[in-house]
Amino acid sequence: MGLLKYKSKRNLKSSKEPAAKVKKKRGKKLIFVVQEHHATHLHYDLRLEADGVLKSWAVPKKPSMDPKVKRLAIMVEDHPYGYKDFEGTIPSGYGAGKVKIWDHGTYDVDNLDAEESEKSILNGLKKGAFHFSLKGKKLKGMFSLVQLKKFGKNQWLLIKKAK
Repeated sequence: MGLLKYKSKRNLKSSKEPAAKVKKKRGKKLIFVVQEHHATHLHYDLRLEADGVLKSWAVPKKPSMDPKVKRLAIMVEDHPYGYKDFEGTIPSGYGAGKVKIWDHGTYDVDNLDAEESEKSILNGLKKGAFHFSLKGKKLKGMFSLVQLKKFGKNQWLLIKKAK
């Protein structure tokens, strides 16, 4: 998606949200963050580092560690890598409300290195399904994101995989 959509939806002069910058160099580990976002409705924003940005999904209900519970995840515009640390209040307009970090950590795919994990995620985004392992404070273990194609390209399910 790139960051054009991110930039077009925000007035970065009045918001403390990070500038629309792509991370140039991949680290040794990929990061994830889940932000609790008190906007019009409370939701959780899942963000996975890939391709120099944070691929992002709005999850209307708190992510679950129960494999029986599937959560709707609506893919939204990519966010800049700097968003991983963002906490604060977004002023009136798009996304207005308080944001705080709910969980964060690293992730990978099948214990692969960052480069191979990233390739797997980007390929899975094209195919409409992928899995990944989160190593956070609250979210741990294998998860999947599966696109609900009959409901549109932005509708996904976030599923905790059983051990």
